[in-house]
Amino acid sequence: MDSATSERASGPSTARQALPSTADNGLKIVIVGGFAVGKTTMVRSVSEIRPLNTEEAMGHMGQDLSGLAGLDGLQRKNTTTVAFDFGRISLDARSVLYLFGAPGQERFWYLWDRLFTGTLGAVVLVDTRRLSDSWYAIDRLEHHGIPFIVACNDFGGPVHTEEEIRAALVLAPDVPLVECDARDRSSSKYVLITLIEYLHALSEKRAAATGATP
Repeated sequence: MDSATSERASGPSTARQALPSTADNGLKIVIVGGFAVGKTTMVRSVSEIRPLNTEEAMGHMGQDLSGLAGLDGLQRKNTTTVAFDFGRISLDARSVLYLFGAPGQERFWYLWDRLFTGTLGAVVLVDTRRLSDSWYAIDRLEHHGIPFIVACNDFGGPVHTEEEIRAALVLAPDVPLVECDARDRSSSKYVLITLIEYLHALSEKRAAATGATP
């Protein structure tokens, strides 16, 4: 799921950390996107526990990267996520984010609809060199009515303006678009904070429209 250029996570995962007994508010977040955009790397970099990974060596079907010729690192990628990645990060004493990284190869996309069950929100991680690879993820999230933000992982490729990226992905004006380095813990945390703030803003907007308490 992540390319060789984004596998250099910012150090090993933090030590195993017990979940506080006060934690009673679990929030499910899914990280989706195309093949090798850094989903596994993001889960690894930000999780406070040793992440569960389901990476396996790619067979001949998975190793056909001819369509990615010329993209640094992807030709050396020899593993892929076959189910999902799982990590966890505590927001406070009561609230915990459960992070699920979706498999990126098209032959595993049938798992996505099941993985979206109970999801509060999502991060669409993109490689700006391959924006079209993100179309399916955005389509499925919109189909399920799951709010999401878009995070552009830094692969050192050509620079696109925000307007160009929004136009290519047909993003609504209110959908947050941020840049990140999935290898860096603080950068990945910023992405998750942006998503939580966006979800909170949506909740307040719905509450104001209905006169309810958010």
